[in-house]
Amino acid sequence: MLEKEKIALTLKINGVQHQLNIEPRVTLLDALREYLGLTGTKKGCDRGECGACTVLVDGKRINSCMTLAVMQMGKSIITIEGLAENEQLHPMQAAFIEHDAFQCGYCTSGQIVSAVGLLAEKQPKSDTEIREGMSGNLCRCGAYHHIVAAVREVVETTENAAI
Repeated sequence: MLEKEKIALTLKINGVQHQLNIEPRVTLLDALREYLGLTGTKKGCDRGECGACTVLVDGKRINSCMTLAVMQMGKSIITIEGLAENEQLHPMQAAFIEHDAFQCGYCTSGQIVSAVGLLAEKQPKSDTEIREGMSGNLCRCGAYHHIVAAVREVVETTENAAI
């Protein structure tokens, strides 16, 4: 059996440059989890439908299961592991804990990263706008009310400050 041809690439993840030698068909999700050990980003549906694998690429939310790692060279990638600074939780992480915005926890990292991306895109003015902005992230446990409350708290406490 022939070994698949690998390519060398550099990915900037959570502010750190990572050198990888991987097949060109490896998804960003698999590069994060399997090659770099960043398992906070979850593999849910592997079809871009659930949002468990949401990361920020150049500040925009993407489903990491739907893009190849090689396509993200030269871009800044932020995962759930990269949100906290100096052991200080990101305000969204703290709000999710405060509002018990998770049950099983499987979708939580994708929900938090998506919420951070949503607030970077725009400041939602209502719970309806929060729900709409978070609609690409599914929660099998139905913790949506708590998720909306957590996002609303961060919106209200930051008052258009940079998150």
